[in-house]
Amino acid sequence: MHAAGIHSVELVVLVSLVLVVALAALANKLQVPYPIVLVVGGLVLSLFPHTPRIELNPEVVFLVILPPLLFSAAFATSWRDFRYNLVSIIMLAFGLVGFTVFGVGAAARWILPHFDWRMGLVLGAVVSTTDAIAATSIAHRLGLPKRIVDVLEGESLVNDATGLLALEFTIALVVTGQTAGVAEGIGRLLYLVFGSIAIGLIVGRLIHFLELKIVNAPIEITMSLIAPYFAYLVAESARASGVMATVACGLYLGHKSSLFLSTGARLTGQAVWDTLTFILNGFVFLLIGFQLPYVLSTIHTHHLPELILLGLLFSGVVILLRMIWTFPGAIFSYFVRQRFFHQNETRPSSRAIFIVGWTGMRGVVALAAAISLPRVLQNGSAFPERGVIVFLTFCVIFVTLVLQGLTLPPLIRALGLAGGHESNTEEEEARREMDKAALVYLEHSREDSPEEFVPIYDELIRQHQRRLNALEGNDSAEPGFRSQDYQRWREVLQHVRAIQRATALNLRNENRINDEVMRKLEREIDLVEARFIIAGRA
Repeated sequence: MHAAGIHSVELVVLVSLVLVVALAALANKLQVPYPIVLVVGGLVLSLFPHTPRIELNPEVVFLVILPPLLFSAAFATSWRDFRYNLVSIIMLAFGLVGFTVFGVGAAARWILPHFDWRMGLVLGAVVSTTDAIAATSIAHRLGLPKRIVDVLEGESLVNDATGLLALEFTIALVVTGQTAGVAEGIGRLLYLVFGSIAIGLIVGRLIHFLELKIVNAPIEITMSLIAPYFAYLVAESARASGVMATVACGLYLGHKSSLFLSTGARLTGQAVWDTLTFILNGFVFLLIGFQLPYVLSTIHTHHLPELILLGLLFSGVVILLRMIWTFPGAIFSYFVRQRFFHQNETRPSSRAIFIVGWTGMRGVVALAAAISLPRVLQNGSAFPERGVIVFLTFCVIFVTLVLQGLTLPPLIRALGLAGGHESNTEEEEARREMDKAALVYLEHSREDSPEEFVPIYDELIRQHQRRLNALEGNDSAEPGFRSQDYQRWREVLQHVRAIQRATALNLRNENRINDEVMRKLEREIDLVEARFIIAGRA
């Protein structure tokens, strides 16, 4: 029986993986964000008879799926841009979460039967977290201004922690019937924020130290896979926020990755993490669609047409609350950034603010939070309206993903925010500085080199001068390549790559380029270096 159970689980996982691949390929062909197609596909398949019933386990989501997804997103986030947009991110990740919690709490008393203000606050905390995967995939494809994308990605990193924190307080309010004191609440909030960040940074420093001692790509990648789970579990065991600790760890290691990861780990690790995040996201969005039968089975007090009407009405309220907050929130963020941080930012346009408001898509964290609600209260009675909360959360996820996800591209185009993927001035500056540094090194090295190797330096100087001229709009460099001593050529190029890598790192450390540009340039250098390593072995 045990073996049969294992085989049935294997079959379900295999079929789910095939569905993820097929639906993602369909989404790519339709040029629609794959989360939308996966959710719709899962929902349609769940309505067929004899379809296996797969329930979303919140513990699996929070302990298995969420840490690597958060870590991967944080690792790829530019710390410079995150810090620069911190005021705007806080206004959304903290301010909007609180506004949603209390806004839903107030609205629930009027539009939802049998809901009091405490149940409304629980419902608001459940739906307060956003999932930026669908929104940012559209934004990148359409060339949405980078400032907007950075804010949306930063919001999605932080608001999982703040939303789950709000859920902790509101659940305690319903289960125990007691309201936490102001001092107790503030103390808990400060501990969760600063304690979690401290734990994440300590774990990140530990991983950094260990990685410095290892130069073996498979081991380094394995340690990077361990890092998010380690940070999450340590924080949870200390009654801090595992989500925030994982994000802090990912931001730290992503910023320091150029200093401790080997070339092989950087090249191979990116492919490993891209594949892992795709599989996990695919499973998650497919499972969301499969939850409808389970969600409906928990409700016995309402008819389906009434539930659908309530779900649509409530989804409209959630979308409206975000739209209401984003306009004054954006103006206030602009004022704070100008007045107190002296950031030379232009006033955000109403079109850009509208798009930020329209990208409040919900995902698996919201549904897992709803399903994780306790079934009984402290006095032994059933948790009131638990089934309705789960259903309404499902409706918000479905409506925001499908409605907002499908309408976002035409809205971006209609508002004139779709860019043509303009050239990155930071990247162009970095390339110029790297070639200038390489030329300075080559010219000095040529003077100290034996006469027989001078042609090698001359040719390398011509190559880099030609690249520099092209970057500056001057194509007068001499073409052609003359290699008279391949071994010497490889040795000189190795030094050139080291100089260019150090130049790019210095530009990043001086905040002249962000981490995204740094990683792109570094990957190009790594690919060249890997090619010569393979050639040397041959």
